[in-house]
Amino acid sequence: MTPRLRKFVLTAHITFSVGWLGAVASFLVLSIAGLTSQDAEVVRSAYLAMNLIGLFIIVPMSLAALATGLVQALGSQWGLLRHYWVLVKFLLATFATIALLLHQFTAVAEAAKLVSGAAGGTVRSTELGRVGIQLVADSGLALLVLLTATTLAVYKPWGMTRYGLRKQHDNTGVRPDRGSTTSTPRWVKVFGIIVLVLVLLFVILHLTGRGLGGH
Repeated sequence: MTPRLRKFVLTAHITFSVGWLGAVASFLVLSIAGLTSQDAEVVRSAYLAMNLIGLFIIVPMSLAALATGLVQALGSQWGLLRHYWVLVKFLLATFATIALLLHQFTAVAEAAKLVSGAAGGTVRSTELGRVGIQLVADSGLALLVLLTATTLAVYKPWGMTRYGLRKQHDNTGVRPDRGSTTSTPRWVKVFGIIVLVLVLLFVILHLTGRGLGGH
C-alpha cells in the first residue's frame, strides 16, 4: 500500500478496534446490572440495550476491525505470518469475532426475548438468571481477549516466525544466525491449540444449545 492508504487503513483499524473495545466494556456493565439489579425495569432496559449495542455496534465493529486488521497486516511490512505477535493477535481477534457473533444471536437474543413484554416479577425468572450469568462471563472473557490483543499491538513481543525469517532471507539474501530461533516455540503451538479448542467448544456448545446459560 502507499503511505497515504496505509495510514488510512491504520486509522480505520484503530477506530473500529477502540469502538469494539468500548462497546464490549459497556456490554459488560449492562450485563452485570441486568444480573444484579432488583428493579424489573432496570433489568429489562439493560438487556434490551445490550441487544441493540450488540446488533448495531459490536457486530459491525468486530467485523470491520478484523477486516481492516487483515488488510493492514497483508499490505504492510509486518505481514500476517511473519511475526508471532501479529499472528496471535489475528487468532485472538478471529476467536473474539466468532464468539461474539454466536453470543449475540443466542444468549443476547434470548435475554432480550425473555424481557420484552415482561412485567413485574416475571422478568426475574430462573431461566433469565442463567442467561444473565452467561452474558457476564462471555462479555468479561471478550474484554480480556481484546485487552490482550491491544497489549500485543503496543509491545510487539516475541520476534519473527520461521516463515518470516525465510522471507527475510529471500528478500535480503542474509541468512539468519544459526543460534536464532527458526522453529515455532512450544508455547505458540500450545496457545494455538488452546485457542482452537476454545473456538470449537464455544461453537459446539452454542449450536447444540448447551451454553453457560443452558440455552
